Amino acid sequence: MEVLKNGELKQEIREYWDKRAHSFSDLRKHELHSPMAKRWEQEIYPYIPRERSIRILDIGTGSGFFAILLAKLGYENITGVDLSEPMIREARETAGREPGILQIPKFLIMDGEKLEFPGEFFDLIVTRNLTWTLPHMGEAYREWARILKKGGILLNFDANYGEEEAKEEKNLPREHVHKNLGQDLKEQNHRIAQSLPGSRMNRPVSDVQMLGDAGFSQVTVDFRLSERIYREVDELYNPARMFALRCVK
Repeated sequence: MEVLKNGELKQEIREYWDKRAHSFSDLRKHELHSPMAKRWEQEIYPYIPRERSIRILDIGTGSGFFAILLAKLGYENITGVDLSEPMIREARETAGREPGILQIPKFLIMDGEKLEFPGEFFDLIVTRNLTWTLPHMGEAYREWARILKKGGILLNFDANYGEEEAKEEKNLPREHVHKNLGQDLKEQNHRIAQSLPGSRMNRPVSDVQMLGDAGFSQVTVDFRLSERIYREVDELYNPARMFALRCVK
């Protein structure tokens, strides 16, 4: 299997998610109105300030799931960023149609490793299933620390997807979206996974080290996230064991 170089890898990642934007968005719309939305709310809400005017950034927002979830809780200043332009279009459309939102989040096309925000700007960063896809994970953590205020919080939900990728499909239910990916997309996903540095890291041990180096003063790891979120084996099920990183700058 050919290993992609940095520039090629970032482009391949963008192209992969551009292709999947619409079907992925349909899945997240379903998730917003499933019991899983409440479970994610319960994972996030206890760890964030109650002040509704805090600035929140959802990095790798995809079709806007976390940004929309927090907007429905009444948070007013939410921004979602993603590398994929079609994903951002899907996020804007979904948020515009979702009931119960007083202030629609801003959605911007932006590289999660090179964010175009001033220093110490955000109170909270949330992200899911993103860090494993980053060619420069340590640099991303430093960038996220840069834009967080002192005392700001990072909630990062991820898994060892590169390690799990080879055995993932056989553990999925028949109706799962990954079962129905075309062969070209499956091959592209495998090529990306094999090229990502995160696929060869000892995670989340390596994350804790990088987060400390980036300037986070408190980092806790929770290995029981999947048990609380994925209680049913259905089209939303994730067979990879997820972990939660809760970090304070």
